[in-house]
Amino acid sequence: MKLNRIDHIGIAVNSIESAGNFFSEILSLKPYNVEIIESQKVRVMAFKIGESKIEVLEAISDESPIKKFIEKKGEGIHHIAYEVDNIRDALADLENQGVFLIDKTPRNGLHGTKIAFIHPKSSAGILTELVER
Repeated sequence: MKLNRIDHIGIAVNSIESAGNFFSEILSLKPYNVEIIESQKVRVMAFKIGESKIEVLEAISDESPIKKFIEKKGEGIHHIAYEVDNIRDALADLENQGVFLIDKTPRNGLHGTKIAFIHPKSSAGILTELVER
């Protein structure tokens, strides 16, 4: 499996408005997108920095994984996402190596991407996302 680059860092927050103010007013980054991803029960505000992005994630439901994450660990870095050319091949390769996958098949992500998650138990305690553009 070849990783092309860090696609984004996902940050779990209680309020994307409050967190967004830090990134836009203090760090001078401009949000380029705010989107709701119903399947993941989150609202996302995205910022570009170089070729990578920061995605600020806010729960829109009590069943949201982001809400559960914040209740357990508080606000902070939720996941790191890496871009791959072919997500299905990457998942098959990881599974063949015994990696514990949250998603064995890709699902729809932000901006029409295909995404899949690797369980933190297999990735040094860090929730890891693969992204195919």
